[in-house]
Amino acid sequence: MNKNIKTLEEQLNYKFEDKSLIIEALTHKSYKQPYDNERLEFLGDAVLDLIVGEYLFVKFRKSDEGKLSKIRASLVNETGFDKLARALNLGDYILLSNAEENNGGREKSSLLSNAFEAVMGAIYLEAGLDVVSKIAIDLIESNHDEISLDSLFRDFKTTLQELTQARFGITPEYRVLSSRGPDHLKEFEVGVFIEGKEYARAIGKSKKIAQQESAEVAVKILKGEQ
Repeated sequence: MNKNIKTLEEQLNYKFEDKSLIIEALTHKSYKQPYDNERLEFLGDAVLDLIVGEYLFVKFRKSDEGKLSKIRASLVNETGFDKLARALNLGDYILLSNAEENNGGREKSSLLSNAFEAVMGAIYLEAGLDVVSKIAIDLIESNHDEISLDSLFRDFKTTLQELTQARFGITPEYRVLSSRGPDHLKEFEVGVFIEGKEYARAIGKSKKIAQQESAEVAVKILKGEQ
């Protein structure tokens, strides 16, 4: 562990009474202890699902269940939790085996996301729902430029499909044009094709992200052609 737990506690604005809880939350299974953070990750995932669900239920009072579910899914996922973990510099605190560290473990999105869930699970166990809810929502609000329906409820692939079906009578095709980087930092370049013609391409940390980014560009191009 490269940094003192006190620094992390200051960033969380929470001091653990039981230090073994935070140690467990930061222990990756590769570290070969009698415990690891997977059980706390399981708990934290459920707790965050509830916290964000309640937050959106109150914030977007006129939105229906389908829209609320999609907004929650845009926040409660590996990409969202990876962002919050990096805001806390969580990778600096995780206990890893030398092999996992040498394999870039401290930068792996899945590992960071899991550790964030585990830390939230640990806070919930020790302090309860109200405390962890405030911490989680403060982190979410401070690390998203804007939490609004427009900024969260963006599914450009669906928008593009509706546009292409109306105009061309077909659905767009997404092709992976290239991938680069080591496994833990892989990037994908995806192109979107309509009637065999490439309309846009984009790079993302996952194929899904690159598809959404390329779809967004294609939507703007098609709307500009109208």
